[in-house]
Amino acid sequence: MNTPTNKLEQLRQMTVVVADTGDLEAIAQYQPEDATTNPSLLLQATQLPHYLPLLSEARQAAQHTGLAVYDCFAARVAAQLLAQVPGYVSVEVDARTSFDTQASIARAQGLVDQVAQAGGDAQRLLIKLAATWEGIRAAEHLEKQGIRCNLTLLFGFAQAQACADAGVTLISPFVGRILDWYRAQQPEADFSGEKDPGVQSVKRIYAYYKQHHYPTLVMGASFRNQQEIESLAGCDRLTIAPSLLASLAADQGSLERVLQPEETQITLPAPINEAAFRLNLNEDAMASEKLGEGIRRFILDLDSLEAAIQQA
Repeated sequence: MNTPTNKLEQLRQMTVVVADTGDLEAIAQYQPEDATTNPSLLLQATQLPHYLPLLSEARQAAQHTGLAVYDCFAARVAAQLLAQVPGYVSVEVDARTSFDTQASIARAQGLVDQVAQAGGDAQRLLIKLAATWEGIRAAEHLEKQGIRCNLTLLFGFAQAQACADAGVTLISPFVGRILDWYRAQQPEADFSGEKDPGVQSVKRIYAYYKQHHYPTLVMGASFRNQQEIESLAGCDRLTIAPSLLASLAADQGSLERVLQPEETQITLPAPINEAAFRLNLNEDAMASEKLGEGIRRFILDLDSLEAAIQQA
């Protein structure tokens, strides 16, 4: 085995590297294990030449089947990504269903069917749902059907607790967006290195999951700089944008593992109930504000994406 020569290769020795992009060229260059998408990344993908045919295909499919045009495009992109990576590909349910459990379930099932019809390996698909109470309940139901889920827009510890209770396959706690919030509140504060509140959040969740032996995977997401990634080396997975993958690949320095699973097992806590979940989320101003903002942003990008598909 060759000795890793850069920080990206060193990171691969301790963490599953995931590409936070729909760009097939970037995936071919950095060869991640998994890939993740969301409405914002799919909107960016409409500008990539190799996805232009999929825009018209999705529009025509929606017209002929009555299915949502976003789902038709997202499923086709996911099928192409599944052909490029050996592991999971995450595709997001329409954010407008974030507070409707049954609608989320139905749209998720539809996405799985469409990915399979497009030739993708649906067994390696992760359905992304916002970590609202309703989204977590939808994920719990889908997991029991054998449909694996990735809970996203996760900012608060109560969300992580509820996801573990629900037995979801994977969670995506956001790092950079947490840092954004604290920087806006305290612009003069030093949030570098271990002081980064997004890094601290993921470390707390990771330790809680490992101490209690929850099988749910922790995948840090939404990074603002390379230092955040290095501070979470050893996490189950990290989903990283191409620009930061390039930065890691160009860095010849040494990368030390930071996160290690705990050897001890602590008695499982009682599951968090809906009232406690909503109260804890409400008490966490950062988490509640960033969750709402994230859903709104995805819906805006969905509107733009749908317009782009209709014009293709």
